[in-house]
Amino acid sequence: MNRKLLLPFIVLMCVMISACGGNNANNNASSPGNSPAASETPATEAPAADTGTITYESELGPVEVPASPKRIVALTNAPNILALGGTIVGVDEWTNKSPHFTEKLAGVEVVSEDSLEKIIELEPDLIIAGTHNKNIDKLKEIAPTVVYTWGKLDYLTQQLEIGKLLNKEQEAQAWIDDFTKRAAEVGEEIKAKIGENATVSVFETDSKSFYVFGNAWARGTEILYQAMGLNMPEKVKADAQGPGYYTLSTEVLSDYAGDYIVLSRSATGDNSFMQSDTWTKIPAVQNDHVIEIDTEASSYSDPMTLEYLLNIFKEGFLK
Repeated sequence: MNRKLLLPFIVLMCVMISACGGNNANNNASSPGNSPAASETPATEAPAADTGTITYESELGPVEVPASPKRIVALTNAPNILALGGTIVGVDEWTNKSPHFTEKLAGVEVVSEDSLEKIIELEPDLIIAGTHNKNIDKLKEIAPTVVYTWGKLDYLTQQLEIGKLLNKEQEAQAWIDDFTKRAAEVGEEIKAKIGENATVSVFETDSKSFYVFGNAWARGTEILYQAMGLNMPEKVKADAQGPGYYTLSTEVLSDYAGDYIVLSRSATGDNSFMQSDTWTKIPAVQNDHVIEIDTEASSYSDPMTLEYLLNIFKEGFLK
């Protein structure tokens, strides 16, 4: 073949080989076995990155909140949050006064519903408030805000809801299951010792007034009456169970006193009443059936407070 014909022939062969190679490449790319989608997801087709939020179904409707909040302002329910390891940067003054949380709240700013500027400075990524709080709409402008109605949920359900909010529902449920089991067992021990029909009253004094409580007003009432199943005096049930508590005069204390009394009082308050005839003549007092608890350490129904009170009641009733 002469050179003039050979050159076009070579060029033609190169084109044909190239075309065949391209077809093979295309066939390989379309083969499911060799497709990048079958072996690994291409960068352009990767799943959407985690947005870092969850939707919490609050009593006022769904709220998009951080899946793992790092800066919580708690105007309410701070003890429940602390029990689950939540990081609080702003807390209400009442929680701040409890001795249970002193260490956990070291350096945490005390805030209220009125200190909006201070809350803004804290740069929260989640705010927890009560439906009774003012400025809820303004709080929502600062950060995702979830509100609870105090007393609407029982003490266990409230802890579970905080668990859901903080994306720690399993941890909250595990504590609930364990605590209720242990408290019920202690309750059976107590009833075996003091009698199935024995009654218990929970009193509190603030040096000016006396109060008696129903079965869901902190001071250990949830443990005594709900978890342990101990009995409430009929007069307490009639007057305090509905509203949650009932204000008493010293003259009628004995009418509301059970066989056992749990007395909530402040160690720094005026406790001269304990030397009065009205107090010392109550049968439970005469029989040394009074278990004292510190008011500041007993005003919540969160896991940390409940564990503290369970130990006190176990020791006090079974001594």
